[in-house]
Amino acid sequence: MLIKPNDLFYGEKYINLSRKELLEKVQTQMSSQRFKHVLGVETAAVELAQRYGVSTEAASIAALTHDYAKERNHGEMHDLIISANLDLELLQYGSEIWHGPVGAILVKKELGIQDADILNAIHYHTVGRPEMSLLEQIIYVADYIEPGRVFPVVSEARKAAETSLAEAVAFETEHTLLHLIGQKRKIYPKTIDTYNTWVAKP
Repeated sequence: MLIKPNDLFYGEKYINLSRKELLEKVQTQMSSQRFKHVLGVETAAVELAQRYGVSTEAASIAALTHDYAKERNHGEMHDLIISANLDLELLQYGSEIWHGPVGAILVKKELGIQDADILNAIHYHTVGRPEMSLLEQIIYVADYIEPGRVFPVVSEARKAAETSLAEAVAFETEHTLLHLIGQKRKIYPKTIDTYNTWVAKP
């Protein structure tokens, strides 16, 4: 039987907060619509974690905090990218991808999360990277397929995730790039690195 997020009990391995306390802190950082999305990502992530043998607690925490910085002030995120010595090339692209790396810094500072795998899952959930841990893949995919998502190929993405995380990562990466190209949007080079590893044929 699958464990549901509401049934999870946090120990102190990853965070010194209960799930209820973490939910309360996360909720203060975002709109009700964004919070609903975050809960959906948690549902998908916890399910994927059980399917692929990853800690459900780590998946829950990473999912709940993955958009922690999403609605932060543009200027604050801009300044943090500079002060934290993040990739300055980020500044040439839309703030849509900033909240991953910025969020990883903020949850470490404000929520006390120290686990490198959780922080990396938050950091890279927007663009992925060539080498992703199982938890990173889970958050990357869960953000794309959570129950509230409605777009033409989401059912195919969910089906891919049922049998192979790698296939789901590849599917998401390819279709995200196709979407960006269709809109003639600038593409952050590290997204291409993700594509070359997970999608491109040798």
